[in-house]
Amino acid sequence: MSVQCMCSPVQQQFIDYLQTELGISEEAIDLALRRQEPSQGPLHMILWQHGLLDLEQLGQAFEWQMSKRVESATQKCPVGKKLIA
Repeated sequence: MSVQCMCSPVQQQFIDYLQTELGISEEAIDLALRRQEPSQGPLHMILWQHGLLDLEQLGQAFEWQMSKRVESATQKCPVGKKLIA
């Protein structure tokens, strides 16, 4: 079962990814969500700090987030339009 939180759709997608693709338990996600505050960092960093993600999983989590940022930027600037620097 997937953890549901009162968070952004992208955060919920990330939680789903952590659970389905990386096998992070519901309990681990719950712990990280309870400890997550702006000063403590992103969810995947909290999971890593508590030993709930290994370095390989942490790298995969960063890659997932980067792919979502690129996807979002691509949607905001369709192909054929020029970016103005």
